[in-house]
Amino acid sequence: MQDLLKDIVSHTHNLGFLNVVKITGDEESTKIDSMADDRTVIMYAKTANPYPDMIGTFGMPQLNKLKYLLDGAEYKEGATIEIVQEDRNGETIPTGIHFENKDGDFKNDYRFMNIAQINEKLKTVKFNGVKWDVTIQPSLQAVQRFAFQAGANSEHTSFTAKTDGDKLKFTFGDQASHAGEFIFATGVTGKLSKAWAWPVAPVLSILKIADVGNATMSLSDNGALRITIDSGLVQYEYIIPAGA
Repeated sequence: MQDLLKDIVSHTHNLGFLNVVKITGDEESTKIDSMADDRTVIMYAKTANPYPDMIGTFGMPQLNKLKYLLDGAEYKEGATIEIVQEDRNGETIPTGIHFENKDGDFKNDYRFMNIAQINEKLKTVKFNGVKWDVTIQPSLQAVQRFAFQAGANSEHTSFTAKTDGDKLKFTFGDQASHAGEFIFATGVTGKLSKAWAWPVAPVLSILKIADVGNATMSLSDNGALRITIDSGLVQYEYIIPAGA
């Protein structure tokens, strides 16, 4: 359970813009949803295996607090970190996480949001799907080049992506401003003809947390970008709608 919780925190809270997650679990699957407050990023995720302790629908708020507890020195070795279940209206549901060190003299309790609270806080945005025109596996070098261009063009909060033959090109700014461009990927199949604008900060943050080889990026001429990361425990799908 500790490994799963740390995995969730590292792929949400650590990005800087996903602060609450919604868990929907049954005997067959455990799903995790989140969304940035400004709706620039929508995340859908599913664990590789269902977690029986997470059956039900509930929210995990204040992920900064959960991270603080998970990183606590008292809970590094031999600690008990477990989901607390309670009976509510004849139904057994998860209500929180209990932390207790190996000596039993240091404890914390992290409380979940109930289904009504999380549904109010995280109003689900349904993504109906699009045709993905280009799909690539970003390399470490490509992400590093992207980070450099983002720093060099920090006054631009968005970038555009278009194909040029079999190359995927990212562009910052235009002829009326400081500008930059670079080839993000080569050997690309498919075509992007519309110069949609994508937010730099969330796209780069998501790419930075991915290990080499476990992420794919897909772009659609219909104005959607998707980054998929498979951590081994969870497959995360981040959907980023295009700006103007």
